[in-house]
Amino acid sequence: MSKFKVLIVGGGAREHALTLLISRSEIEPSISAISSNVNPGILRLCEGTNGKYFKGKPTDPNDVLKAAEEVSPDLVVIGPEEPLFSGVSDTLKDKGFIVFGPTARASLIEKDKGFARNLMWKYKIPGRLRYKTFVDPEDAAEYAKAVGDSVVKPARQAGGRGVRVFGETAEHLSKIAREAAASYVKRLADVIKKKYKDIENTIVVEERVEGVEYTLMTVTDGYDVLPLPIVEDHPHLYPWDLGPETGGMGSISGPSYILPFLTEDEFKESSKIVEMTVKALFDEIKERYVGAISGQMMLTSFWGPTLIEYYARFGDPEIGNLVFMINSDFLELLDAAARKKISSYKLNINENVYVVSKAVAPEGYPLEREKAKGHPIAVDENTIKKLGCEVLYGGVDLVNGELLTTGSRAIEVVCPSKKGFEEASLLAEKAIASIKTLDGYRLIHRWDIGSPEHLRFRLRKARLARLAYMRRRSKGLFIIYDWIPGKGLVVFDYSS
Repeated sequence: MSKFKVLIVGGGAREHALTLLISRSEIEPSISAISSNVNPGILRLCEGTNGKYFKGKPTDPNDVLKAAEEVSPDLVVIGPEEPLFSGVSDTLKDKGFIVFGPTARASLIEKDKGFARNLMWKYKIPGRLRYKTFVDPEDAAEYAKAVGDSVVKPARQAGGRGVRVFGETAEHLSKIAREAAASYVKRLADVIKKKYKDIENTIVVEERVEGVEYTLMTVTDGYDVLPLPIVEDHPHLYPWDLGPETGGMGSISGPSYILPFLTEDEFKESSKIVEMTVKALFDEIKERYVGAISGQMMLTSFWGPTLIEYYARFGDPEIGNLVFMINSDFLELLDAAARKKISSYKLNINENVYVVSKAVAPEGYPLEREKAKGHPIAVDENTIKKLGCEVLYGGVDLVNGELLTTGSRAIEVVCPSKKGFEEASLLAEKAIASIKTLDGYRLIHRWDIGSPEHLRFRLRKARLARLAYMRRRSKGLFIIYDWIPGKGLVVFDYSS
């Protein structure tokens, strides 16, 4: 009997984690992959399962189709968002391949933030924020200047880059904050218009909220939605959530489905948001969403569980945490979703493990990536594995036997502990000591992820947010009024 064949699209740490989870299946699959870089971790797993590794553009439907036709996979798993946006899933499905990953139209839920926000308001999905989208940067600048407290984002998904928060922390600084927001809008719009030609709107300006962020990843076949354990990402570059936002400098999860700062009810509310979104997508585009859909959430003082952004895929680094949390056959889950048979699948997780992931990046990431490129890097995997941790290769490329940085997060270490986050965090610190550049170039990471101090900070912040939003709900305070230039008074009703 021939082996079950899987083709992985993408070559980052997320795809390394997925390949690792899939390789553990009792089906004992043969795994192949296609990516623009050579990921040594994925390459090793492909070679170990008699699969193939293709060098090609994951965003090019023709490159991926060529690899699929050579391998004839039973299942194709698309990891990153950009291949989804460029129609890779559509091309493969048109040729009869079974694909885990939504079509280009369905992946608008991530690609187009205006589409996502409009969907939430149209179908009255809880956890929605006030927002406005703009084609003209002048209009966006005027609006940002008028509303004050706001978050400015690219309307198009841009790999987590470009998001800027403008808060009026003091009355005498309000004018400066508003002027800064208006100026930033124009600069950002110029960058987005030059880089992306596949979306009409350029800028989204939405209300600023504060609270504790977390990610709910789910798997769906378009009918049923299966929530995975909550993971908390740490997007800021420096300790204590300072510095520019990145793709994620590390994450924590466990024990069980819910992190210590969330309640069972908040987990259920978060799951309901994603479930309603999957249903709304079908109602809107008349197409079943098949694949991973994740909610980057925030527990806010206004609304409780609040949707910050959707992902049309698993989060990175979040999926890496599940390497130590998923006990059941992950390949069976992805295959069942792709074949629209998820209803009978039972997820079995490790209920008693705390997991900490930390990313190591070359200095210069994320704002000066050219400086962060091309540095030889070495990883002592044996030492890291003796600590009980796992290495996930991300922004690296194996070139003529030498491992070089590509300018992004290079390596992620994932460490489990039965005792708590502190031990897992300390193990990760020991593991990171085994990662070095061979040219002496500086590597950076966040030491505070999983530390007792950071967890206490999260618990205190979540408790205050919970007290505030519960009181708001008890008083029935669900209507907000905004003054929008050119339109006057606008009413936002959150009551249903």
